[in-house]
Amino acid sequence: MNATSIVLLATILIAMSGLPMLVFSKQTQQGQRYAVAILVVGCLTGLYGVTFAFDVSHSTKLIHSWTLPYGMFSVGIDAISRFFLFLIFTVPALIAIYGLGYWKQNEHIGNGRQLGLAFGLLVSSLALICIAQDGVLFLLAWEIMALAIFFLVTVEDEKPEVRRAGWVYLVTTHLATLCLFAMFALWRYATGSFAFDSAQGIPAYLANPIFILALLGFGAKAGLMPLHIWLPGAHANAPSHVSGMLSGVVLKIGIYGIVRMTGLLPIHEAWWGGSLLAIGSITAVCGIVYAIAQHDLKRMLAYSSIENVGIIFMGIGLAVYGRYLGHMDWVILGLAGALLHSWNHGLFKTLLFLNSGAIIHAAHTREMDKMGGLGKKMPHSMALFAIGALGICALPPLNGFASEWLVYIGLFRTLGLDGSLGYPALSVGAVALSLVGALAVAGFVKIFSVIYLGMPRVAGTERAKDPGLSMIIPMLMMAFGCIVIGLFSFLTFPLLNSAVGIWSGMPETHISISAFAPSLWISLIGLTLIISFGLAFILWNRFQSKNRIPRRGTWDCGYAAPTARMQYTGSSFGQSLVRFFRFLLWPRYKQPFIKALFPSKQSFSREVPDVILDRGFLPGFHYVQVKLRKLHIIQQGNTHLYILYIGFILLFLVVYGAKS
Repeated sequence: MNATSIVLLATILIAMSGLPMLVFSKQTQQGQRYAVAILVVGCLTGLYGVTFAFDVSHSTKLIHSWTLPYGMFSVGIDAISRFFLFLIFTVPALIAIYGLGYWKQNEHIGNGRQLGLAFGLLVSSLALICIAQDGVLFLLAWEIMALAIFFLVTVEDEKPEVRRAGWVYLVTTHLATLCLFAMFALWRYATGSFAFDSAQGIPAYLANPIFILALLGFGAKAGLMPLHIWLPGAHANAPSHVSGMLSGVVLKIGIYGIVRMTGLLPIHEAWWGGSLLAIGSITAVCGIVYAIAQHDLKRMLAYSSIENVGIIFMGIGLAVYGRYLGHMDWVILGLAGALLHSWNHGLFKTLLFLNSGAIIHAAHTREMDKMGGLGKKMPHSMALFAIGALGICALPPLNGFASEWLVYIGLFRTLGLDGSLGYPALSVGAVALSLVGALAVAGFVKIFSVIYLGMPRVAGTERAKDPGLSMIIPMLMMAFGCIVIGLFSFLTFPLLNSAVGIWSGMPETHISISAFAPSLWISLIGLTLIISFGLAFILWNRFQSKNRIPRRGTWDCGYAAPTARMQYTGSSFGQSLVRFFRFLLWPRYKQPFIKALFPSKQSFSREVPDVILDRGFLPGFHYVQVKLRKLHIIQQGNTHLYILYIGFILLFLVVYGAKS
């Protein structure tokens, strides 16, 4: 049995994992336990198959004809799909285990089965997308993925905001799918086949529209701005472990799509790389700016995902531009950084979303301004959140630094400091990346301090505590992955070298990330930092044990009875940055207006709507909906009239066909 067969078997097993939930009573958790066990076994089987695929002799394609009029069942594994399959078979298994404690079937009788069935279908469809070698099979798996996500996002469909998020997602994803349909139609027109290995010789006049359609279709799924409109609502309103799945894994399938297509297409134009780099820079900056302005914890994490997608596209853009100009160092550093950051984001962002689930369970709200003081009640969750926050802020020695560092080096090499011809315009991406890093630190300092530090802002958090083992262990494993990749990023280089070789068409023996990125120094610096902090912590504990420092109240400016309302909120922390970037955010303020000697109670609030969604897409869709109501005259509810319409259409097609 070859590696492709093993992965295909794992995909089928995962797709069927939700069936036990239909057999056992929905009043108990027994069916959910069996479903999670089957999914975990399927993921382990898939990981075995992916590891088996390192031996090229075991990575053969499986090709079979089918009864559909187009395409064929063609699957296979190469270095690019192998890289993404590691993420697909690892993170969802941990999320499913987390769900045993977070979303118990016996506590969610009305929607537990829906979530279990849709989750298994989603994971299997993602795996099938990565091994599909035919456009028709790819689109079938893509549509299964789209529908599975819809049922996961709308699992609590009794809430109006959930239904709205589901509607926006459904419209957006099907508009993106239409772009992919058009892309593969052009692909078949250019090559005569839907097979992925038939891309040789595509002329520029067809390659350009194929690239644009791929950017639109896959960019919408990945969350590129301004195609991101589905993402904040879906991530915020889905259950927290589903949000982790969407951000940590599903967004990467959009990345996979654009990496796959740019690797297959001949690059005829320089603007391909320039546009990817520019769009990625804008997405990264705007994403983190919007994140800082949010009050809702999960919306903040969602916009932060958009920021990281922008960073990944910056790396891909650098690689595409490097391939056009023949700069293999740009290709290696840009694509390796983008792929590694896809892995890293899958770990630390899923960790943060799972952590948000524990926070919401404790605080009973997603509003950060109503949280506070949870660190004393949830020390383990606080430590895990800190690891995820350090990773996403790209601070050493965590994994986010390792991947962004590769992109940084690639962007600086565009200056031509080694004596080659420089392209300073591309190096502006390094400025955007540094700005994003600084803003990310500000954003996650805000989250961490407002949620875990200070005093509780609302009653009801006194009984908050760390979640059980089924929720803590998956977060621990993700945190461990963040630390290991951050310290020993060179362990991923063989995988990255293979993927870059496949994408660029260069022999793997000519690809070496280590030649441009001395990762050993990064490992030594990271280990030094950990040892230094560890020694400082030990010394501080010894000092405290010998010299008891009495606890005193925080300086309260002379107030006799300070309250939690006197401490900084998340809104006040980010107010200066929101004002600075108001040209991007267009915030709405409700400010108090005092006009009497003894004024009534006043309040201040700030709202930052999504400019693209709330000021563009929704009003535009409503306008079109109103105008299209005039066409209701043709919808009479009369069967005979509809038959007449069909007759006219058939007559038109016959006449048109005869003329052509």
